[in-house]
Amino acid sequence: MVKLTLRDKESIQEAVRRFRKLVERSGLKKEMRRREYYEKPSETKRRARLRAERRSKRNRTLQIA
Repeated sequence: MVKLTLRDKESIQEAVRRFRKLVERSGLKKEMRRREYYEKPSETKRRARLRAERRSKRNRTLQIA
């Protein structure tokens, strides 16, 4: 949960800008996008497996060089 307290003599635009940064840093925006649509567990596992394969392939190429 993101909480924002207004500072003395802070404009609304500055407060909104700080709020957006807090939301971005907390990962709330990313989590909302991820939960926007239901994803089957098999799709989640497939995406994780593909990500791991890409990561291992990248690490292998870096070790060779």
